[in-house]
Amino acid sequence: MKRAAAWSILLLGGIYFILPLAGMVEFSLSMKRGVYSLEAYRVVLADPQFRQTFTYSVVMSLLTILFGVLLVVPTAFWVRLKMPWARPYVEFLTLMPLVIPAIVTVFGYIRLYNTSSWLPLTGTLMGSNFLLLMGYAMLSLPYMYRAVDTGLRTIDVATLTEAAQSLGAGWTTILARIILPNVLVAVLSGAFVTFAIVMGEFTMAALLNRPAFGPYLQLMGANKAYEPFALSTIAFAITWACMGLIQLVTRFSKHTKAAQG
Repeated sequence: MKRAAAWSILLLGGIYFILPLAGMVEFSLSMKRGVYSLEAYRVVLADPQFRQTFTYSVVMSLLTILFGVLLVVPTAFWVRLKMPWARPYVEFLTLMPLVIPAIVTVFGYIRLYNTSSWLPLTGTLMGSNFLLLMGYAMLSLPYMYRAVDTGLRTIDVATLTEAAQSLGAGWTTILARIILPNVLVAVLSGAFVTFAIVMGEFTMAALLNRPAFGPYLQLMGANKAYEPFALSTIAFAITWACMGLIQLVTRFSKHTKAAQG
């Protein structure tokens, strides 16, 4: 009886989530009357603006991941090794992006760094791109930090560090050649989540007037019928691919550790 109830709840939940997605995909294939086709996808993929915005968001995703790794891995390592008392405070700070809306953050950027301020970053393309990168890094910080912190819990940080130092390794070598390889799976998990966040983000990119994929998706939704659903399907596919890669990397890591054990 309990098993039947559990399967019933799971089935209802699946229907609740899958039916709208199935309807979206079905509508995206209905651009030609009376027949299913990939015409909407062909139109979208042939649009130069799609290629421009998609490429821009991919590049920003990779830069955000790189910045996040360079910021989070040393911070989480140092907190765990030398400052365990500061861990609750660091965790609280990394949770702040979940509390502060993105629109508040970007308005703060515009207020502080507009063309009449002491540091007019919004007046140049490079400055606006830098602000957007910082905004993306802030949005991904809760997920990247927790992924790395969880990875650090699975290894003996103190012993590895002492062993490396006894062999003459410096802090850069310890981080790059010992700590990072041991938490690589956790870093990749945070990286995939970061990639999905950046690809779908709208508010910051729109208000900073950057040619990102999120604003392009909104623009298409306001002016087209079938193409927005094709774009939404592509965006969902990217998100699912990232989540699938997280599961794949996690399983591979478990099998590798089991084989080594």
